[in-house]
Amino acid sequence: MSNVTQKQANRENLLTQGVTLLMQQGYHGTGLKEILDAVQIPKGSFYNYFGSKENFGAEVIQHYINPFIHQLTRYLQDSDDALTALQRYFNDLILELEKAEFKGGCLLGNLMGELGDSSDLCQKSLQSALHRYRDLLKSGLAMAQQEGTVRSDKSAEDMADLLVNAWQGALLRMKIEKSSAPLKQCCEDLLGDFFKAR
Repeated sequence: MSNVTQKQANRENLLTQGVTLLMQQGYHGTGLKEILDAVQIPKGSFYNYFGSKENFGAEVIQHYINPFIHQLTRYLQDSDDALTALQRYFNDLILELEKAEFKGGCLLGNLMGELGDSSDLCQKSLQSALHRYRDLLKSGLAMAQQEGTVRSDKSAEDMADLLVNAWQGALLRMKIEKSSAPLKQCCEDLLGDFFKAR
């Protein structure tokens, strides 16, 4: 394996391990030594990849959201009905959370609560990740408006913001109630009712 490829693999492993540990223990509860030990990389090498723990945290946030962006994009591309694609996407997320027995929730929501205003770099990364996700939901809702399945008296952006906000709150309730009921209610009330064209 070439040095460049090995370096990319090490970086990817660090980010993937970062998602796992930050999800389980939070940003402040996770030490660099734990991350490095998990992927067997010496401490000095970490700084060649990320420069600081804060930079690492900011990159972990983007690494975490990327699969959700890809998955939602695929659902929207593979369907002729954007509203149904959005419903299927969220239903599949709920199934995954049920399989995980409601542990973890959403790394973005967890870090928003933990780091919200204490790290400018991570705050900007959280904003960027949320906006990327919101913008993709907005484009799905705009497609559904064009298809006539979603109301057009509200903007797709306002509905996407409401969906993100409600979903994040539902994820927090899911964690304390150990139940998917808040998530199902969020999706049924918004995607199955409030957003629908009459």
